Formats: sequence, structure tokens, C-alpha cells
Amino acid sequence: MYRVRVIVERVEGYCALGYKVGDEFIVEGYYIPRGQNVRICLHALNSMLTILIPLLKGYSAREMGIGPCDDIAYVQCPDPGKPYTSGGTVLFKLIRERI
Repeated sequence: MYRVRVIVERVEGYCALGYKVGDEFIVEGYYIPRGQNVRICLHALNSMLTILIPLLKGYSAREMGIGPCDDIAYVQCPDPGKPYTSGGTVLFKLIRERI
């Protein structure tokens, strides 16, 4: 069984939720465990779901073509930022961990 640690790797522009580099949360099984002191952006979470589920089931990020190795994947928030929106985009690093 695996869990995925989601870490804010880079912020370009203004993140409406206020994510900062180093912010993180854990996804375990099919849920986000309580007690984590971070808000979850639904737009960003939506962009991660097609990657989170395979990682949680043990699939390799490298084989899916979204990371440099089996346990690390990268996903970006869909907000394009200026000049298209007043926001910005966030790059997330997803780290698969065996539990």
C-alpha cells in the first residue's frame, strides 16, 4: 500500500489559495487524512487525480511519463496566470511512499 506526499515545488504568479513553496499534504488510500494544517485547492486536486490514483495503487511515475523515477511525479495547477487570469500556477511534486 502507498501514500502520496504532495509538496508545493514552485509558485509562478499569485496563488489564490496562498500556497507557498514547501507547503504539503498527504493523500492516503482514497482520502486526505484529518489533522493536516493545509487547505486543499480543488482546482489543483482535480489536476492531480488522474496521477494520484495510479501512484496510490503502486504504478511507476516514470513509466507513466510524468516523473524522473518510479516514486516522484510532477503536476501543475491549471490556472495559467497573467495575462489570462489574475492568479498564477503552482507546480506540485508528488512523492509515492510505501506504508
